[in-house]
Amino acid sequence: MKTPFGSEKIITHKINESELSTFLVGFDIDDGGEVEYRAKPLIQKLSDVIYEFAFGFHDGEETSNNEILSKLTEAAQSIYKIDAFQKVKDIYDNNGSITDDLKDTYLRRGEFGELILHLLLRDFHNTIPLLSKIYFKDSFGATVHGFDAVHLEPNTKTLWLGESKLYKNGKVGIKALIQDIEEHFQSDYLNNEFLIVSKKLKHFDNIPEKDYWLGLMSKSSKLIDQLGSINIPLLCTYDCELFNKYSDENCQDFIKEYLAEMNDLKQYFDDNNNHPLKTKLNIILVLFPVQNKVELVKGLHNKLSLLQKLGE
Repeated sequence: MKTPFGSEKIITHKINESELSTFLVGFDIDDGGEVEYRAKPLIQKLSDVIYEFAFGFHDGEETSNNEILSKLTEAAQSIYKIDAFQKVKDIYDNNGSITDDLKDTYLRRGEFGELILHLLLRDFHNTIPLLSKIYFKDSFGATVHGFDAVHLEPNTKTLWLGESKLYKNGKVGIKALIQDIEEHFQSDYLNNEFLIVSKKLKHFDNIPEKDYWLGLMSKSSKLIDQLGSINIPLLCTYDCELFNKYSDENCQDFIKEYLAEMNDLKQYFDDNNNHPLKTKLNIILVLFPVQNKVELVKGLHNKLSLLQKLGE
C-alpha cells in the first residue's frame, strides 16, 4: 500500500503491537564504500513533510510540481515565525544543544519531535492530520491546542492525540511523556482543548465526517466514550548506542539487543505510569532510537534554513 510520504523505504517499523510501536533507521554505504547511518535520507524525508506539518489540509491537498518548492519555502518561513523554532535554531547555530534537564517544554518543540510524530502517524498508522498548530499560530496568533498531534483515522472513527519527546536518554524522555499524560488526560483539560479545536474546525469544510468529530469533542459527551475513541501515541525519539556499536541493522546481534532495549523501555513505562485512568487510556508507546539526536536536529534546521532563505 502506498503511503503519503513513502518513508518505509528509510524507516523500518520493527515492532507493531497494540501498546508498543517501534522504529529504526539502518545503514548504507556512501560513495566511498564506507558504511554510514542513514541520517541524510531521514532528514530529507522529514523535510518533505514540512509543508503538510505546517499547514495540514487547510490549504488544500493538491500541489502541482511547479509549486512544491515555493510551498516548502513558505512552510519553512512559517515555522520560523514560531519563537521556539527560531530560538532552538539559534542555539544549534552557536554549537549548543538542548539538554535533557531543560524544563521549557515550549522551547523543546523547536527540536522537531512533533514533525517526527507527524510522519510516523501518517505513514505507519494511516492517520490524517486534523489540525496544524503552526497554521493557526500563523493565522490567528495563538497556539491551537496542547497536544503535539491531533490526527484522525476515519475508517475506525478514532481520534489520535499524540505527545512527543526528543531526548538523549530514552528513560528520561519516557518519564517526561508520563508527566504529559498525567496533566493532559483529565476531563477539564480535555474539555478545554476540545473546545478550542472545535472552534477552529468550524472554519473548514474538507474535514472528513466533521460533524462526528465535533460531536465526540462536545462537552456533553461522556468521558468514557471519548477515551474509548482516542488513541494516545507517545513518541520518544532518543540517542541509542546500538547504532555506534553495530553497522548492520539486519545482523542477529543487533536485532537481539534492539528488541531487548525496546522491551526494557516499555517495561519502564509500564512500571512508572500511575495514571488513575490508565486502564481506560489506549496508549501506544512509540520508540524511535536514532544514532545522534543532536546531529538530526542540526541537520533539520540546516535544511529548513536553506528553504527559508530561498524566499528572501
